[in-house]
Amino acid sequence: MSETTIKVRNAGPLLVTGSFTITDADGNVFGLAGRTQVALCRCGQSEQKPFCDGSHRGAGFDSVCPARDLPPPAPKG
Repeated sequence: MSETTIKVRNAGPLLVTGSFTITDADGNVFGLAGRTQVALCRCGQSEQKPFCDGSHRGAGFDSVCPARDLPPPAPKG
């Protein structure tokens, strides 16, 4: 199995590639029909959520997310 990668596309979706499972809030698995790459909506306009259908283009969605280091997680108490 290949490593899972998630690429943040400027003004577009999250591109997920590799071996992965996507579930809904109740834990039900989305049938991906053997896909090893999907695009997940970031703009909120897709009619196929959580998957991207290209609606961001007409919605004027604009987002640039350069890579950065996150701070350490807060201690769990």
